[in-house]
Amino acid sequence: MPGLGRATATRQTRYNSTMQLNAAELRRHLVGQLVAHGYLHAGPVERAMRTVPRHVFLPKVPLEQAYANEVVITEPGGTGGLPLSTASQPSIVAVMLEQLAVEPGQRVLEIGTGPGYNAALLAELTGPAGSVTSLDIYPDVITSAEAALVEAGYADVRVVGRDGALGAAEHAPFDRIVVAVGPTDLPPAWHQQLAPGGRLVVPLRWRGLTRSIAFVRHGAGLRSVAGAMCGFIPMVGLDGERTAPLDPDNYASLCWEPDQAIDAAALRGVLDRRHTAAWSGVHVEPGESFEGVWLRFAAAEPGTCRVAVPSESNGAAGPRIRNPVAVDGATLAHFSWRHTEAGGHRGTELGAIGYGPDGAELAERLCGHIRDWGADRSAEPVFAAYPAGTAPAVLNGQVIRKRHIDLVMTF
Repeated sequence: MPGLGRATATRQTRYNSTMQLNAAELRRHLVGQLVAHGYLHAGPVERAMRTVPRHVFLPKVPLEQAYANEVVITEPGGTGGLPLSTASQPSIVAVMLEQLAVEPGQRVLEIGTGPGYNAALLAELTGPAGSVTSLDIYPDVITSAEAALVEAGYADVRVVGRDGALGAAEHAPFDRIVVAVGPTDLPPAWHQQLAPGGRLVVPLRWRGLTRSIAFVRHGAGLRSVAGAMCGFIPMVGLDGERTAPLDPDNYASLCWEPDQAIDAAALRGVLDRRHTAAWSGVHVEPGESFEGVWLRFAAAEPGTCRVAVPSESNGAAGPRIRNPVAVDGATLAHFSWRHTEAGGHRGTELGAIGYGPDGAELAERLCGHIRDWGADRSAEPVFAAYPAGTAPAVLNGQVIRKRHIDLVMTF
């Protein structure tokens, strides 16, 4: 029997060694892919992602899944069919950490611990002279994250059970704050606990969009220095969208924000009315992103929001899930596209379809914004956040008024 025990122990040691070798190979491959696709650049974030063992924070999934560039649900059972917690897609993790620009010795606050992987990366970036404080609202999430951090060798990370909107004043000020959930607003605590010149990276939600914005603190306000498209679980406890059905069968729902003067009752049945298509003359190549079009709408049209429809209803004629729309009184227009062939070249032309009394005019207005995007497709909007009620007037942009901040968006 003793001999059997030693043999079993030897096999287990060999298994563990093989697993670690496979994990290291998979990790190298993942990071290589992130670099190849431009999500990651040579430097501190790349080295951290090559070092931290992601699989330790995802013990219930196969190694191949732990090192795939995909979101992993770690705690199901949230409201509205959403999970309580996830491990973010590695490409999004890489982009946000590049935006955060952590330096050794800095103090970092993370909102939304999740499985703890991101906190471990932050610990690598701050080094032994820095500190990482991570907040999460769910006790089970905290327990599992703490255990994984200890196992992976990052026991110094401070994990606190708390509503992330409160921050961690007892450990402030912070040089960097990173938010790993999707808020619709910026709570005052985050600004107050951010050191002057410090950086806040947050996947902010507004006008149907979610975008990771890197803000730098300047006096009483924040100003963006970078942005990237992303998606996150909505943050618990902050006001979100309003919704109302557009038809008697609740097939399509309009989703807008509390600060928008939208009369949902006036729009009921609008999609059954006569519609008018307008085309911009702007074409995109296969695989080309036109996320910037939605940003242009949001910067120019106060009524920019979105319509939600069942995902299986992907007909080309109607609005689709996550398609932007603009509302003006009893009129609605949505973004659209059509396949074209000219000179033997097949492409996709962008446009808009309008419904209601001024549908043709609103659709043409949206085409004007599409042309603005087409003239400079790499242009990035600038965001500034001020305490609510204090934003200066803007001529070429929008002031989006939230409970805690005025978000100014300009091109």
